[in-house]
Formats: sequence, structure tokens, C-alpha cells
Amino acid sequence: MNTDQAFELLKNAGVTEDVCIKTVRRWLRERKITYDGGQRKSGFILDDTDQAFQLLRDAGVAPSMGIPIVRRWVREGKIQHVSEGEHLKDYLAKESSSSLPIHSPAEDKLIRQLKAKMKAQEEHIKGVEELHQSSVNTLIQQRNKLNKEIMNLEMEKQKLQQEARKLLKENLDLRNELLKLKEEYSKGRQTDPEKTRIVPSKVYDPRPKLGLSRTADAKEILAGYKTLLKMTHPDRGGDAALFHFIKKDYDLFRSSLK
Repeated sequence: MNTDQAFELLKNAGVTEDVCIKTVRRWLRERKITYDGGQRKSGFILDDTDQAFQLLRDAGVAPSMGIPIVRRWVREGKIQHVSEGEHLKDYLAKESSSSLPIHSPAEDKLIRQLKAKMKAQEEHIKGVEELHQSSVNTLIQQRNKLNKEIMNLEMEKQKLQQEARKLLKENLDLRNELLKLKEEYSKGRQTDPEKTRIVPSKVYDPRPKLGLSRTADAKEILAGYKTLLKMTHPDRGGDAALFHFIKKDYDLFRSSLK
């Protein structure tokens, strides 16, 4: 095999150009190939697969790449015979022995530093995870507290709604009472004043007019009158005639208490 054939073989095996040049020069020194003085002769043909494995091993091609290359060369007819595989065993044994890592002191130091960094990172990650869990627990407590406050607000809301309905009912009752008094006043103006004149009496009972129960005392009756007087007062936009009618009824009740 000459230098041109050796170059072609190495390039066909995927060896870089720089490695090809160094390998061919070494093979020339070791007289594994010949130099034809510039006469180019390409197209290498190997005797058998052992020769192919030996050349690839000598060129530094790994078995994981060399074995598929030899198979391809056999299919392409670049190898004349398939041998027993003695060089293949040596080829594979070299890779197994070279696969054991041998570290220098500097590499050992670098490995220790990397392990220390990895340990520090693991501790940092652990601390972050603990902080995250603590934050989650705090958020859960805050959520439970907010849910409790929401429930309390809902209860207060229901209570306020009940009170509002109660006040609305009382307001409607007062309005109906005012309408009733106004109607009575209107009827009284249309009749003879002498017939409608209210005579003070010890047994006068205004509680039905005011919408009070029969058990209401004098203070409650007076309070009911005062509420109506405030609502119908002309200074507050009320009806003057209705105000005077209620005032007259109020005075009548007060006189009955004497």
C-alpha cells in the first residue's frame, strides 16, 4: 500500500486530515506503506479483515466506529477475505482496557471541587424546598383565616338583612298609619265640626291608631305620637293640616292622663 492509498483508506474511515498526515508519516517511518515518488495510485484493496482492524486500531479509530467501517468495506469489495477475527479480539480488548478512567492529581482535585459544589447546591435546593414548604403552610393558614372571616361576614350580612327587613316592615306600618290618620283627618274635615269635636275622656285609647298593642303604656303611646309629629312636621316637608290633626290628638291624650 502506498501513501495515496493510505490517505484514501484513512479518509474513508472518517479520520481527520491532520491525523491522516501524522499517521501516514508514521507508517512511512515504520515501513508499513511505501512511497511511489509522486506516482498516484488510488483504490486500496486489503487482504483480509484482520489487516483492516489492525490499520484502524493503529490509526486510533475506536471499535464502535471501526467495526461498521470494516463491514462496509467488505460489502464494497475493498477487503478480499474475512479472517478468523484475532485482531478483532485485540481491537476490542484495547477499547475495554482504555475505557478505565485514570485521573491525574489535578483532575482528582477538580473532581473533589465539583463534588463539593454539587453538595452545596443540593443543600441550597433543600433549603429552598423547606422555605417553599413553610411558605405553603403560611398561605394555607392565611387562607383558613380568610375563610373564617368570610363566614363571619356572611353571618353579619344575614343579620343586617334581617334587621333591614324588620325596619322596612316598621316603616311600612308607620306609613300605613299615617295614611290612615290622613284619611280620618280628611273625613273629619268634611263633616260637621261640632260632631267631630273630640271630647277629652279618661277612657280615650289611641293605641289602635298608633298601631300599638293593648299592653303599651303611656310612654310608648307618647313616643308613637312624637314619631308621627316629627314625620309630619311642616319644617321637614310634612303636611301642615295633618300635623295639626295629630298634634290635636296628641294633646287630647295628654289631657286624658291628668
